[in-house]
Amino acid sequence: MLLIRAIELFFRFIEFLIFIRVFMSWIPGTHYSPVYRFIYRVTEPVLEPFRRLVFRFLPPAGGYYLDFSPLLALFSLDIAQRLIISLLIQIIY
Repeated sequence: MLLIRAIELFFRFIEFLIFIRVFMSWIPGTHYSPVYRFIYRVTEPVLEPFRRLVFRFLPPAGGYYLDFSPLLALFSLDIAQRLIISLLIQIIY
């Protein structure tokens, strides 16, 4: 059960950082802070594949891209967490 709890905490931490990154992106000047750079380094490997996918299939709206990668990443992280935990439960029990 400790392993399952650790997996849950790991996924929650990544999801929390994605939320913080989204909110910080709305505030001018935060991209230069050490906190944002840390969050960027942790979350970019998760968000970048989804961003490429979104930008490939969705045309720009009014000349600007709407970045749905955080939403897709959060949805995918939730599914991955559920799959990993259910597999562990089946293996353990």
